[in-house]
Amino acid sequence: MVSARTAAGPLRVLFIANRGEIAARIERTCRRLGIDAVLPHRDVDPGLDLLDPAAVVGAALQVGADALHPGYGFLSEQAAFAEAVLAAGLRWVGPPPDAIRAMGDKAGARRLAASLGIPVLPGYDGDDQSDATLLEEAVRIGLPLLVKPAGGGGGKGMHIVRGPAELGAAVAAARREAQTAFGDERLLLERHVAPARHVEIQLLADGFGAAIHLGERDCSVQRRFQKVLEEAPGPTVHGSLREALATAALRLAAAVGYTSAGTCEFLVDDSGAWWFLEMNTRLQVEHPVTELVTGRDLVADQLRIAVGERLGIAQRDVELAGHAVEVRLYAEDPAAGFLPATGRVEAIGWPRGPHVRVEPGIAVGDEVTGRFDPLLAKIAVWGRGRDEALGRLADALDATRVLGLTTNLRFLRWLVRSPLVREGVARTDTLERYWPPPEDWGPPHIPEAAWQLAARLLLEEAAATRAGDPWRGGWRLNAPPAVRLRCGTDERMVRLPARDVGRPHGDPVPDVPCILADGTVHLDLAGCSVPCRIAPAPEVDLAARQAGQRGPGSGSEVAAPMPGRVLAVHVAESSAVASGDPIATLEAMKMEQVVTAPRPGIVTDLLVRPGDQVSGGQLLAVIGAQGGATADDGHGAGRDARGGATSDGRVIGSGRPTRAARRATGRER
Repeated sequence: MVSARTAAGPLRVLFIANRGEIAARIERTCRRLGIDAVLPHRDVDPGLDLLDPAAVVGAALQVGADALHPGYGFLSEQAAFAEAVLAAGLRWVGPPPDAIRAMGDKAGARRLAASLGIPVLPGYDGDDQSDATLLEEAVRIGLPLLVKPAGGGGGKGMHIVRGPAELGAAVAAARREAQTAFGDERLLLERHVAPARHVEIQLLADGFGAAIHLGERDCSVQRRFQKVLEEAPGPTVHGSLREALATAALRLAAAVGYTSAGTCEFLVDDSGAWWFLEMNTRLQVEHPVTELVTGRDLVADQLRIAVGERLGIAQRDVELAGHAVEVRLYAEDPAAGFLPATGRVEAIGWPRGPHVRVEPGIAVGDEVTGRFDPLLAKIAVWGRGRDEALGRLADALDATRVLGLTTNLRFLRWLVRSPLVREGVARTDTLERYWPPPEDWGPPHIPEAAWQLAARLLLEEAAATRAGDPWRGGWRLNAPPAVRLRCGTDERMVRLPARDVGRPHGDPVPDVPCILADGTVHLDLAGCSVPCRIAPAPEVDLAARQAGQRGPGSGSEVAAPMPGRVLAVHVAESSAVASGDPIATLEAMKMEQVVTAPRPGIVTDLLVRPGDQVSGGQLLAVIGAQGGATADDGHGAGRDARGGATSDGRVIGSGRPTRAARRATGRER
């Protein structure tokens, strides 16, 4: 038990100001140490705003907590929040507020590193944030360069600029994202170095001046500056490089009076040159790989330091044994450019076995929405060597199941078997250059057994829930039962032998993992969750509209590629656009996506405005041919992507008023 007695006494109750997998991870250590853990969403108020410092501190006091652990994300790197926790008489499980403030300002951290003789990338970290100054500094630094928020990390708000014409848009987007994510729109510029490796050093420091490092992690496999695979030790980090990076990290920590766990991140190019990037003043998402190769519990270390205990370990006592690799399971669609995905978790299967560690953040029945980070779980393994660890991870991913929403599981299975990872040659730009792979990466093949299984389950459900309906169960006169199914993007008629429906002891169910939930069979195919439903009856108006759109001079509909919030609308009705021009910017799961015009033309209908919440596939705008017909027939009979229209302007099958109807009701924007 963490029982070091200070003036405030032992730690008995810990308030975990977080949710998901990191909250469960911290709670697990608390159980082992005999500490009562309080989780806000479970033990206090499911609606507690974890971004409201006063509400969080008040909730911690309400449950009689002795200390507060912020996890990562949310308020974990806000110095003012740490000060509020301490002012309330609670222990803060993290570094001193002044250290958070010093290293949380990325521009200030760059200047501090440079003053200590630690290499930093050529860049600009000044106070003048005018567009003119940023442009001037960009010319001085040279292209390509990175535009980064100065007040936050985690890869959010970072943009690569490869040409002068891209700078203005990159600065505008980075400012907007920085303000949204961190409440600070300041930016810094840095030379973009690629190919390179992302290597970070894990630190521990106590309040008595003792500090050690626990080796490095290689986190080079990334998409959109978000880490996907991490490993320890780094496959190319030799003794002298490890010593140089660790020495720099410890010097930085000492300069700001750092205590608790922390991580310094570096960029290393293929020549061995390296530069300091930033310091994360919290527990890292990827900390399990360090724990697996060192045998330490970093959360327990944090708790001991927070109650005033000494570190209790010297650098000479740190040993790295074996190899550990971790991947992040995200709610996203790799086949669609890693766009965020949402949905309800209908079934889960986690891998088991020696040296396999799963950090889940979801449970069956959870609704994954666009409000939070898309990280669903982490799967980490240990092996005596790197090859053994990667083989064990591949097996673990093969045993993983998540049904009900789209995830990157299929992608992760490909990734850990790819030569780029197996041979240890991945760099920060590897996925950008090699994804998607040259082999086919279309929708997974749906075998006949899966069609048959889905049809059987759906028809049995219909037979059980539609008593008295002579057409239930796919009945046909003098013919086997049949039903038209839509599985993913495929649609076909499936015929079943009569004995397969409604019999309690029919033939064995084909070996296709699946679950039936609310009229949908979710099939597990190659790691993809594929929804299978009874296909809706065809709509004559919709078919006619789709046929008309294929003709010359037809319009194009611009739909949301993902659910999210409209951050900006870049066009107005009646404005001309070229192919590729931005129409709107959406935000979901802390990621922005610019939706562009698929063809040149005139914006004939604009259906959203900033602040609107949209669903995936929802119509955003209609682009008509220049000088040609539009989606509105001139008599108020506009249509949307999911139906035709009646003479009074009501859209069939969509529930959305047409343009004419909105004008009539005063809702035209």
